[in-house]
Amino acid sequence: MKILSVNAGSSSLKFKLYEMPEEKGLISGVFEKIGLEDSFYTIKYENEKIKKEVPLKDHEVAFKILIDELVENGVIDSLDDIKGIGHRIVQGGSYFDQSVLVDDSVISKIDELSLLAPLHNPAAIVGIRAAQSVIKNAKHVTVFDTAFHQTMPEENYLYALPYELYEEYGIRRYGAHGTSHKYVSLKMNEILGRYNTKLITCHIGNGASISAIIDGKCVNTSMGLTPNAGLIMGTRCGDIDASIIPYIMEKKKLTPKDVDKLINKESGLYGISGVSSDSRDIEEGIHKGNERCALAQKMFVKRIVDYIAKYYVEMQGCDAIVFTAGIGENSTSTRREILDSLKVLGIEIDDEKNNTRGEEICITKSSSKIPVYVIPTDEELMIARDTYNIIER
Repeated sequence: MKILSVNAGSSSLKFKLYEMPEEKGLISGVFEKIGLEDSFYTIKYENEKIKKEVPLKDHEVAFKILIDELVENGVIDSLDDIKGIGHRIVQGGSYFDQSVLVDDSVISKIDELSLLAPLHNPAAIVGIRAAQSVIKNAKHVTVFDTAFHQTMPEENYLYALPYELYEEYGIRRYGAHGTSHKYVSLKMNEILGRYNTKLITCHIGNGASISAIIDGKCVNTSMGLTPNAGLIMGTRCGDIDASIIPYIMEKKKLTPKDVDKLINKESGLYGISGVSSDSRDIEEGIHKGNERCALAQKMFVKRIVDYIAKYYVEMQGCDAIVFTAGIGENSTSTRREILDSLKVLGIEIDDEKNNTRGEEICITKSSSKIPVYVIPTDEELMIARDTYNIIER
């Protein structure tokens, strides 16, 4: 059965086609600058990457071209070969604790939650509608980034605000990157050969979050009502004293939109370094002696260490720690700095094993009290799995 995993952004469309249940990736790609000038798409097929510059008026045009590419490359014979399409949705609120088939009520709830994910949920709806108009006979499934975190206990997901704000407006911790945390935790349990485990999974990229997982269920996560909370990220500030916001609004005469831009687009590694939001640029700046880049990296690492230590204590131990996503999978120096700060937990890094990028590997010595792994994430595969399982049911 062929299943298409889709991740629609406001001006982009990422996809990967799988043969299920074999979980064989057949073809993947991304359409970029949809609705803008200089739009293009890239296709990866049989170890070859092809880029084509074409006008992409909207997501429906992108889907039509996508189907043409699948047919031309011999991956499918017709539209009917695609039995299911899984759509990544960032914010599912309290409505969804698992993936579901798409219907009008589901789309209505996704739209209702757009205030919590204004850049993502509206784009996802556009992607769903476009896919439905082009691939009419396939079953469509929504896969929510927040669903995995719905197992958190009330004391972990509530804020110490008037309870009525939770009841009336759903103000609580929802988390994000749930599809990634779920994937690497399942993979880690397979490696350990058991599922009664305590894991700390670290999705460290330009956006970053850490989760505490017991027996396959999330009990805590660093992101909050929105993806801004928790760790320092590329351009997001992460945890701050909330009173900073009215203070800075008064001092600089900022509007709510100005503040939103400040804490989400102008802070984090970029705000501290003044150089870049990209961890690779920060590392290059450090090598050149840039003190603000060094400061940004120290703050970045310290916040990660703080959350790992917090979850270690909360779970009363840990069977394994996992690094994943762009920085987690590829930055040998960042992993080393984090683990050096966690030596008190009996963690012993193996520098030779840690000298790797994008590879599934244990990077600690056999004498380490806690094994630490790098596991490349695969959110598209998780989307395909959920879509296949729902269609089969």
